[in-house]
Amino acid sequence: MEDSTSFITVITEAKEDRCPHSLWQVLDGASLVPKGPPKVKRRVRIPDKPNYSLNLWSIMKNCIGRELSKIPMPVNFNEPLSMLQRLTEDLEYHHLLDKAVHCTSSVEQMCLVASFSVSSYSTTVHRIAKPFNPMLGETFELDRLDDMGLRSLCEQVSHHPPSAAHYVFSKHGWSLWQEITISSKFRGKYLSIMPLGAIHLEFQASGNHYVWRKSTSTVHNIIVGKLWIDQTGDIEIVNHKTKDRCQLKFLPYSYFSKEVARKVTGVVSDSQGKAHYVLSGSWDEQMECAKIVQSSPSSPSSDGKQKTVYQTLPAKLLWKKYPLPENAENMYYFSELALTLNEHEEGVAPTDSRLRPDQRLMEKGHWDEANSEKQRLEEKQRVSRRRRLEACSRGCGAEEEKEADVYMPLWFEKRLDPLTGETACMYKGGYWEAKEKQDWHMCPNIF
Repeated sequence: MEDSTSFITVITEAKEDRCPHSLWQVLDGASLVPKGPPKVKRRVRIPDKPNYSLNLWSIMKNCIGRELSKIPMPVNFNEPLSMLQRLTEDLEYHHLLDKAVHCTSSVEQMCLVASFSVSSYSTTVHRIAKPFNPMLGETFELDRLDDMGLRSLCEQVSHHPPSAAHYVFSKHGWSLWQEITISSKFRGKYLSIMPLGAIHLEFQASGNHYVWRKSTSTVHNIIVGKLWIDQTGDIEIVNHKTKDRCQLKFLPYSYFSKEVARKVTGVVSDSQGKAHYVLSGSWDEQMECAKIVQSSPSSPSSDGKQKTVYQTLPAKLLWKKYPLPENAENMYYFSELALTLNEHEEGVAPTDSRLRPDQRLMEKGHWDEANSEKQRLEEKQRVSRRRRLEACSRGCGAEEEKEADVYMPLWFEKRLDPLTGETACMYKGGYWEAKEKQDWHMCPNIF
């Protein structure tokens, strides 16, 4: 019970909510994108996952306490998508940000931004398989200006530790960027996945600039029983322009708890620390928000702890997960968007994840060929790394530092982030222009 929330919510019936709430108007407003027939028909299925048995323990017993990205794993543990494609999946509920553009109040906008940050975990509840670790220099583009109103580009900018840079532009008035480094440790019974790095989201018209970090994911029952995944920890979202904050708490699953599983709670406060909204829901289903009309301290409980009591108006739904496609359980539990990500597309860069041969073979169900192809690609990557290090001038430090010195990403560059004080890879431009001209001469041959 250590992780229970620090507040109690009491719903008060509004006598007469005279001024109709602007956030409610934004939520109730018709969809912002006119839903015409889609210009491109996207695929709605991939081949069913073959039934390969594999003794997980035979491989994992040598990995306890080690950094998993350095251990070659057979594709049998994977799903046929790369980490770059998984990162792009965070955009599935982009309509929350399209609506947030229309909020006149920054605390109301924060409610939608917080829901968007939670929605990115909804795809993970059944997705136990790991994505492919991208090759250094691998890219993934999502060019969906027509139907989603956005363009997204990811590039693998480091191999050890695995790190991907991501930039998204939306024609509805927002942009998002992040550099995420995945750190994962096997602890014996469970596996911890810690995504490191800040996520930035900026709304052009208002200049509101939000920053937050991802929570820790834990995969349980590695050795015995059915694998399941949990999200735990706190996320703080800060609007650097207005200093509004949202504290989100992901409650760890407990067999003994009376709480709903996968619960998330949060409070949105302004720069003075005054709470305006309570958020509640679960990371795999939906999020709601309720406007706070009054707050007061509760009487101390038996253990002397005091909670804040928030009196709120009835809650409104902010986000609800889309149902999974038919037959999803045989297609790695992919969502509708996930099914389209690895679909073959003309005109993408030669480094695009869709062109990765081992991943494509795995998607088609040819896992043995996929495993030999994966070994070939990894060996090719090792050879080019050795060449880079040999070409590196003398006087380099540790191997990891060497790699950072010698490898230059193609579409992103390292810059100091003034808000976090960290160095991160940011988009430097040029990709969509190169695609327009179909001039890919600068791309490395990684496949």
